[in-house]
Amino acid sequence: MKITILEKAADEEDEIIIKCAYLDENLTRLINQFKGGKGKMNFFKDSKIVLVDQSEILYFESVDDTVFAYTKDCVYETKSKLYQLEEELPSSTFFRANKAVIVNLDKIDSLLPIFGGRFEAVLQNGYKVVISRNYLSTLKELLGL
Repeated sequence: MKITILEKAADEEDEIIIKCAYLDENLTRLINQFKGGKGKMNFFKDSKIVLVDQSEILYFESVDDTVFAYTKDCVYETKSKLYQLEEELPSSTFFRANKAVIVNLDKIDSLLPIFGGRFEAVLQNGYKVVISRNYLSTLKELLGL
């Protein structure tokens, strides 16, 4: 891999150009990390639009075709679907745990194996999320296990 860094003119915007034969998983993660740098997300709460830092989000959950974002103290609604959030959020921090939940890896207090080859993640608010076998290998890779 070749990396080239060029100095930009004062009136130019910062720009990242990626040349590759195909977009593999590692490049996708890297792109998501750069795109995820915006920090704040907008959600709905009591008919208001609320801005929340990504770092405050414990997990996202899809319930009856509605996606909710959970923080330590509040629950917000988002118009995004889980697959859209999975593409937009930095994959080094947010992880798809099962078909209905995306978890913030930084908010996991502990992991314990449960029956059926699955794991249970205990989050900082005490909530327990089941990590299905389909996503377990990705979690182990992200955590370096």
